[in-house]
Amino acid sequence: MIMRIFQVLVREGKEKEFGEFFHNKAIPLMKGTEGIVQVLPGAPRSDSPREFSFVMVWDSLASLKAFVGEDYQTPHIDPAEAELVEARTIKHYDLVD
Repeated sequence: MIMRIFQVLVREGKEKEFGEFFHNKAIPLMKGTEGIVQVLPGAPRSDSPREFSFVMVWDSLASLKAFVGEDYQTPHIDPAEAELVEARTIKHYDLVD
């Protein structure tokens, strides 16, 4: 299994708008995606009010690639969120017991 950690830094002043997108579109989309075993969405804390994240566990690299394409190491974002996001990072790990 693959653990994928996706983090975004929201543009200043866009926190509320991105929060609505995150809760109403991104979380339901990821929870309904084939190949995902678990989704752990992370909302900002007071010490980092512009940072949102997802920890996703995928059943296989093939499933992840089926969702994002061959270039799975590049953080992809929905066009609806592009103007809201200042920066994004993505990391992948093999899940271990």
